[in-house]
Amino acid sequence: MPSEELAARRGVETEVYEPAEDSRLLAEVACESLSGDERVLDVGTGSGYVAATVADETGAAVVGADLNPHACRRAREAGVPAVRADLVAPFRAGVFDAVLFNPPYLPADPDAAREDWMEVALTGGESGREVVEAFLDDVGRVLAPDGAVYVLVSTLTGVDEVVAYAGERGFSAVALADESFPFETLTVLKLVR
Repeated sequence: MPSEELAARRGVETEVYEPAEDSRLLAEVACESLSGDERVLDVGTGSGYVAATVADETGAAVVGADLNPHACRRAREAGVPAVRADLVAPFRAGVFDAVLFNPPYLPADPDAAREDWMEVALTGGESGREVVEAFLDDVGRVLAPDGAVYVLVSTLTGVDEVVAYAGERGFSAVALADESFPFETLTVLKLVR
């Protein structure tokens, strides 16, 4: 989906995170990194933009997962097989060659309502890292032996802190792309064991 279409779709449905710069960056990196014969899981698939882009451009078999039932519906409408899931919990061990994740990474506003799906999609807990840390605690289980994780991280969350946490879980990290904005820099990390 071209950038102008991304902007046009923002705000159309307030219960599902619309593709933005972070979605585009993760999709671009994944498309450049994958060869097309992989089994891929897109965690927090939202509208299905990243999953659909990767499937369309690489030919990889991509499944989306999201806690938000509205997001699962939207992803399916975009042609993405989607499962309602809390991160990687329902998936079998060793099944995915690649796992993609654009986690909620904004530090939480203590006054925000957690029953709001957009708040769930955007905030990663008090530090902004709680969701990505829970993901890193379990993602290794679903990876194939030579599998890789592609995760988007913001300077608002702390890239170094995420890299350190991933390292404590047996992953080495390399930054594949950075994109700077006035309020943050987005980085796509590739994690391997």
